[in-house]
Amino acid sequence: MKLQQLRYIWEVAHHDLNVSATAQSLFTSQPGISKQIRLLEDELGVEIFARSGKHLTHITSAGEVILDLAGEMLRKADSIKRVAQEFSDETAGTLSIATTHTQARYVLPEIIQQFMSRYPDVSLVMKQGTPPQVAQMAADGEVDFVIATEALNQFSSLVTLPCYRWNRCVVVPKDHPLASLEHCSLEAIADHPIVTYTTGFTGRSKLDEAFKDRGLAPRFVFTAVDADVIKTYVRLGLGIGVIASMAYDEHLDSDLVKIDASHLFPSSVTSLGFRKGSFLRGFMHDFIHELAPHLGRELVQETLSRAKLSERVALYEGIELPEH
Repeated sequence: MKLQQLRYIWEVAHHDLNVSATAQSLFTSQPGISKQIRLLEDELGVEIFARSGKHLTHITSAGEVILDLAGEMLRKADSIKRVAQEFSDETAGTLSIATTHTQARYVLPEIIQQFMSRYPDVSLVMKQGTPPQVAQMAADGEVDFVIATEALNQFSSLVTLPCYRWNRCVVVPKDHPLASLEHCSLEAIADHPIVTYTTGFTGRSKLDEAFKDRGLAPRFVFTAVDADVIKTYVRLGLGIGVIASMAYDEHLDSDLVKIDASHLFPSSVTSLGFRKGSFLRGFMHDFIHELAPHLGRELVQETLSRAKLSERVALYEGIELPEH
């Protein structure tokens, strides 16, 4: 059994059983991958993938168990490499992050700029997706960190660290009736068609809960994952916008009126997650600290140690989170 064979079966399983696509991503040949998978199956005495002719159709029951173990072994091997890299060169390497549009567009640019100026020899890879998608990437070991507001608590394999709290605002054109109100209410918002985030994105659940608790049934006429898109349709008169406060830019959005809604909705928490058992290099700790200054190396390491003893770790109690 070779580590390369384990990587091949893992990558094939995560490329929808498409050996050609796997070969392209690994810069190798399709026949070479197929041969190594067959050699591994012959050695183990079981099929990992069921076949129809030359095509892989599904993962076998034995294959599911083997792939889980292979994933763990590959992650351990990567951790060993990181340990070696940390002691050979503390300032060079790769940091991969999976996040949502809101974090990538409104929160991370300044943090990444500062980080890259400090670590010019670190290559940073960013992947985007829905909250469940980016959380799954971290759970599968495809990325080092996931940064999101939703879905992280659904994965027991992740250590979750709270980064900051944020809330919402309402944006309307300057001539809109809400623009002249001294105090906005949920009832006033519910009286107008609403343009906001798609369900499952950017703390949308807090929005729905607030209306439900008040017995209101607002009319959501348009939803999107991108606050810039939401603001565009507000400008077109489709409805009033409810967005994360961080997504309002005083210069770019000066044609819209921002109405504070933090008193109307519960605040949301954006968190950073990574797999239990991860070895965090020095520059990874520094990135966490740039993102959330209250998360020092000692606290993160303590949380990692606790993760070895607990099925699920989410560090929230006793921490005052900054507002964003």
